[in-house]
Amino acid sequence: MEQLAINGGPKAVTKLTSSPPKVGLQELAEIIDLWPISRQAKEAINDILQHEPDVGPHMFRYYHPEGESTVDKAEREFCQLFGCRHALAVNSGTSALIAAYVACGIGPGTEVIVPAYTFFATAATVVTAKAIPVIAEIDSSLTIDPHDVADKITPQTKAIVPVHMAGFACDMEAITEIAREHNLVVIEDCAQADGGWYKGKRLGTWGHVGCFSFDAYKLISSGEGGMLCTDDEMLYVRAQSWHDTAACWRPDRYARERMPGELFCGENYRLSEIQGAIVRAQLRKIDATISSYIANRNRVRDAITAERFPQLQMAKDNDPDGGAGTGIAFFCPTARKAREVIEALQAEGVPAGGLYDQNIRDWHHYDHWEHILEQKTPTPEGCPYSCPYYKGTLPDYSADMCPKTLDYLSRTVRIDIGASWTAEDCAAVAAGINKVAAALLS
Repeated sequence: MEQLAINGGPKAVTKLTSSPPKVGLQELAEIIDLWPISRQAKEAINDILQHEPDVGPHMFRYYHPEGESTVDKAEREFCQLFGCRHALAVNSGTSALIAAYVACGIGPGTEVIVPAYTFFATAATVVTAKAIPVIAEIDSSLTIDPHDVADKITPQTKAIVPVHMAGFACDMEAITEIAREHNLVVIEDCAQADGGWYKGKRLGTWGHVGCFSFDAYKLISSGEGGMLCTDDEMLYVRAQSWHDTAACWRPDRYARERMPGELFCGENYRLSEIQGAIVRAQLRKIDATISSYIANRNRVRDAITAERFPQLQMAKDNDPDGGAGTGIAFFCPTARKAREVIEALQAEGVPAGGLYDQNIRDWHHYDHWEHILEQKTPTPEGCPYSCPYYKGTLPDYSADMCPKTLDYLSRTVRIDIGASWTAEDCAAVAAGINKVAAALLS
């Protein structure tokens, strides 16, 4: 008998044929094909690739052969840019919200106050976390009304979720003061204001947790994706647990719990390396983009002679030099007049639109959230609305429960601002607004 290799004998297997990469040059060519570059450019790129070895990237954010993965770098660079201690990349803004809610202990028996004007995900994820959403009015800033928030706090209230909707910054000083007074958690939904500011501080860093969306329509975009940030290490660890129930993120993946509340059954919200690479490029652009938006917003706003038009009421700006700068808004005396003004502005070439039409279903408006208004649940038990841990009185959900919100939205005229506009573009848009206001709002 031959001597075993373990005892010094020859190996039975000295070399195995290597397998091609799971993801290689063919996949890279498909990714390149997503860009609408010329056929000649694509052919030139493909010709170069044909002469390269068919190797592939490490696609998984964990166990990277070089140590730090692309997603790791994106999180680190996000922290540097936003001035926060921890950032966690996830696969969507919705996932960021759910992970934040769970991390903050939101669950059965608790209530979360959300604005009546926000994308449905802000409220839906409260239900996903098995808590009760409490819907609050907005004020003339088109963001959550701190006075109504204070009125809706109960012994069951766990958190407030201010949403920097449509690039407008919430009154974070008032919100955080209310939260301190009542020992509540603040979770900022920054999905429509990535990179924006409030009083010299980044949106998303005023509360306990900030949540961001990187989908195709957001200021930072990786197609799909998101981020949450926090300065609280325990909230960060708990968000990690929820976003990756397999616990790949842990220093020792299979070790026992390092601290109470660290490990529990969660889901899988991991961001891919391809998305992480795109996020890194987007982060390098965002400050210049936001600065351009804000500068052009201010140019247009400052050139509107609102004092000449008694029927034109500019929306309140909680920080005239902040927000994300993606638009301005004003109110007309009636919804009918708003529609008339919008049509006239569009005819002038001004990028104007409304925020609410009761005949159009839009999940940014609470009165269309029948999932919540009618307490719909995926199973007949009715959790969380029927949860025995909930000791409060369910909100009196109805389509007319926030009349002030519906009034503001129905009378709003929003002007979208372009980051790449020139000074001449801004002047032309402002002239168009003044022209229509002189004719219809004097």
